Amino acid sequence: MSVRVGGDPDEPDVVYTNLASTEMAEKAAEAGTPVSDKTVSAWLNSLKIGFRKMIKTISGGLSADREQQFDLIAGHVESYQAAGNPVFSIDTKSKEFLGRLYRAGRIRTTEPIEAFDHDFPSWADGVVIPHGIYDIGRNAGHVNIGLSHETSRFATDSLKWYWNRIGKRCYPDTNSILLLCDCGGSNSASKYIFKHYLQKLVDTIGIEIRVAHYPSYCSKYNPIERRFFPHLGRACSGMLFDKLETVVKLMRNTSTRTGLRTTVNVLRGLYETGENATATMKAALRTVFDEQIPRWNYRFSPINRH
Repeated sequence: MSVRVGGDPDEPDVVYTNLASTEMAEKAAEAGTPVSDKTVSAWLNSLKIGFRKMIKTISGGLSADREQQFDLIAGHVESYQAAGNPVFSIDTKSKEFLGRLYRAGRIRTTEPIEAFDHDFPSWADGVVIPHGIYDIGRNAGHVNIGLSHETSRFATDSLKWYWNRIGKRCYPDTNSILLLCDCGGSNSASKYIFKHYLQKLVDTIGIEIRVAHYPSYCSKYNPIERRFFPHLGRACSGMLFDKLETVVKLMRNTSTRTGLRTTVNVLRGLYETGENATATMKAALRTVFDEQIPRWNYRFSPINRH
């Protein structure tokens, strides 16, 4: 048990304590001031010393060209929307387990939903890996649920499915697609395997794709992280992912009063981890890097476009 260095609870410079109100009341009594724990709680509340969680606000690092990249992204989004071309923000949510394993959150129910008393992955019936695509212009979200691993091939297969089934119907006259994504994970800015599969996707659909990565340590500014994933998490909060059909149904219910709607599909392919781009793959790439911050900004044109 401890309090912040510098103080007795009566001193104004005390910022936090891990003492319970009952323990503080006992210490006050030992010091000659008998007081109840309820009085201590009321006093703490009056000073606005309440229970609070930690918050992630301290930057873990600074990226060179951070502000310039944000300006470039804003310019790309503006020009694409003005031209009627799609802007898709993409990312993969954390892996979840299928089965009777505990999930955080609360729901209204007459009795608590029962789950295993331990969260052993070996007790799961499988995994679900949600790859999200958020259409900024249409305020529409889509999730492709993978059942094996998060890889670059999985991410681009997700984009391919979405474009062929939904995207091209919504944007029949587009000549370019803008992808906004983080710097790491399945859509890493530094890995050529992501670029390899994007090139294959572009050649398949016959439409240019431009990629703009958010700087390192700035993934929270990716629109999907603020406009789609929080609502997706809310729709599934406190619910048991007992089977795949349940997950699909819950995620499809993701919506907001401002018009967000969600579609869901399952990608049942097997995606192996550890794949790296070969020298042949790298040589076949036709990546066109921008003059400004090329490591985060580049595009691919179809094989028949010059």
